[in-house]
Amino acid sequence: MPSQQIAFDAGLLRRYDRPGPRYTSYPTAPQFSADFGEAALREVARASNEDPIPRPLSLYVHVPFCFSPCFYCGCNRIITRDLARGRAYLERLAREIALVAPLFDRDREVIQVHFGGGTPNFLDADQLCDVVDGLRGAFRFADREDRDISVELDPRFCKPADMPVLARAGFNRTSLGVQDFDPRVQEAVNRIQTVEETRAIVEACRGAGMRSVNIDLIYGLPGQSLEGFRRTLDTVVAMRPDRLAVYSYAHLPHVFKPQKQLDESLLPDPDTKLALLQAAVEQLTAAGYVYIGMDHFALPGDELAVAQSRGGLHRNFMGYTTHADSDLVGLGVSAISHIGNSFSQNPRDLPSWEIALDEGRLPVFRGMRMDADDQVRADLIQALMCQGEVAMGAFQARHDIAFAEYFAADLRRLRPLAEDGLVEISEAAIRATPRGRLLLRNIAMCFDRYLDQPSVIDARPRFSRAI
Repeated sequence: MPSQQIAFDAGLLRRYDRPGPRYTSYPTAPQFSADFGEAALREVARASNEDPIPRPLSLYVHVPFCFSPCFYCGCNRIITRDLARGRAYLERLAREIALVAPLFDRDREVIQVHFGGGTPNFLDADQLCDVVDGLRGAFRFADREDRDISVELDPRFCKPADMPVLARAGFNRTSLGVQDFDPRVQEAVNRIQTVEETRAIVEACRGAGMRSVNIDLIYGLPGQSLEGFRRTLDTVVAMRPDRLAVYSYAHLPHVFKPQKQLDESLLPDPDTKLALLQAAVEQLTAAGYVYIGMDHFALPGDELAVAQSRGGLHRNFMGYTTHADSDLVGLGVSAISHIGNSFSQNPRDLPSWEIALDEGRLPVFRGMRMDADDQVRADLIQALMCQGEVAMGAFQARHDIAFAEYFAADLRRLRPLAEDGLVEISEAAIRATPRGRLLLRNIAMCFDRYLDQPSVIDARPRFSRAI
């Protein structure tokens, strides 16, 4: 069982604060190429059906629309209040489902569905349920207790009465965006959201029988103070969500235009931002939450914490998940699929996605096939990001390699991190220390062979600063 202890070391966090991948995939999205298109996607889907034991499926549905802009946002979204755009989007989404579903054998069960965005509840509860019904008709849903149907919700634009409607359609997990309850921060980032409306949705989710509620926070936003963020943490802990994500804000106005509307003079200085992170770590662990990794916390009985303790945690474009052995099928504009040893992505702009579907084509604009080295390194980085350690014996046997020889250059890059006390290296394992668990991706970056290539400068959402 991996150690779940963490130690806050401000000096080390400051020293290792540099941009890097979030490792929701390896290789990361900047390595994808336009050489991978519709024909390649059909081929990898067919090959995945022919595996001796075909993997189950996870489905991701991207809804790009938002009613109003949050100025910190780096997501792929479209600001509109025209509900007709949602209806038109659903018509084309149904076409994509009709094109994609036949690529996979009907005996392959869907064990996970996740709606992300944007703001998925730009669609009303009935529309979201209709999409699930459409997916049920096109794919075979697993009839298992661990099947997940989850949705990201903005509490400002949904009602408690919507939650029983969603629950009856099979939704059993929700993720609520909060970021901060401090009125000064909310005004600075253009997201006014009350404690009361948020609590009402949390309670409605539980009343409807949903088994998990997640709340998202961000530290490093304009106007944040240590006192105010501590109040937010206390308020959220009192709601007792099953999981919490506490993300570091990355200020990249040259990449994300909405951030140009933020008052940079209100951004916390580096020491204050570190103090905000320390407050989150201390208050959440004191409240009984387990640090999962990469900004995520969960109650000890939550499935993420249980999966981590048993070595079954997985990380993909939806974040941490318990469904490790599945192929991910992305639907909607910008969605990414991970099928077999390949990645593919739909167009990031809405018109290109619409044109492809109007012409009856699978909307694929880039992707890649992983080579043998990619697969070895992806397995290693998964282990580090999810478990905080790599067991040498099992890893060498799984890939038929001599670890020290294969990763000789990588281990040399790792050595300074070991000298700083972030990681322990032995013949038995590479293991993040309590001081290193807040810097897991810095450890993983030592094994990323693409980081020396210019493409990593493409600072898309897969990249952010360590703190």
